[in-house]
Amino acid sequence: MAEIVSFAELRGGRRAEIAERADFAVLPVGAVEWHGPHLPFGTDVILAAEFARRLTGDFVAALFPPVAYSACPGKTSGHAGTIAIRPEIALAYLCDVLEGIVDAGFERVLVLNGHDANMSMARAAMEWVSGRRRASFLLVNWFQLLTPAETAHVFVGHNGRGHGGPFESSAVWSFAPDSVDVAGVEDLPPRPALDTDRAHVLVESYPTPWDGWSGHVGQASREKGDELVAGALASLERVLAAWIAAPRTDPPRRLRP
Repeated sequence: MAEIVSFAELRGGRRAEIAERADFAVLPVGAVEWHGPHLPFGTDVILAAEFARRLTGDFVAALFPPVAYSACPGKTSGHAGTIAIRPEIALAYLCDVLEGIVDAGFERVLVLNGHDANMSMARAAMEWVSGRRRASFLLVNWFQLLTPAETAHVFVGHNGRGHGGPFESSAVWSFAPDSVDVAGVEDLPPRPALDTDRAHVLVESYPTPWDGWSGHVGQASREKGDELVAGALASLERVLAAWIAAPRTDPPRRLRP
């Protein structure tokens, strides 16, 4: 059974003990960002932090306070309430946080992400710190723990993905039911994907249809969220078990101060 220790509530005199016993540390990362009229601004923080708190498996983990603010894309940063951090600031901040966690005695760090724009930031920070400290970083995005095929039965006519869409809305509903209200919210069919089977990343200023979010939110529900969360946690447990069982990392070739 998982033992999750809150680092924020940990007395300084117990740090060494917990660092010695812990299999890994957990850093949730999110954003404060507009997700439409039906979801809270802290959607990504709620998702990352709640998944972190409900981790399952046979391990001891130290849970660090979430990184709440991050870089946000142009298509949401124009909406009042979105707090967008400059990319260079967000990257430097995340580098310092990860390095501090490692220096606190935690060689393995799970970065549990709830905000798509954190992908590149987290990867860059992990690469930087792992070249300076002996560390094993695992980046997991909750929304990738379940494939569209695995959730095809949940939504009708689409996979539910998309910023502020029913996939995300249902998961938030499961964790924080009082923060979601889809009543009277218009469905905005997602913009069609490019007609290609080649891997790509498409970034656009303000794609239509879009109002800082898109999707058939009328298909969201707390019950669907409960199912999605349970499936995602089971998937994450398998990833964590493989990571913990893997050999310990070697130090970087040239340790730098």
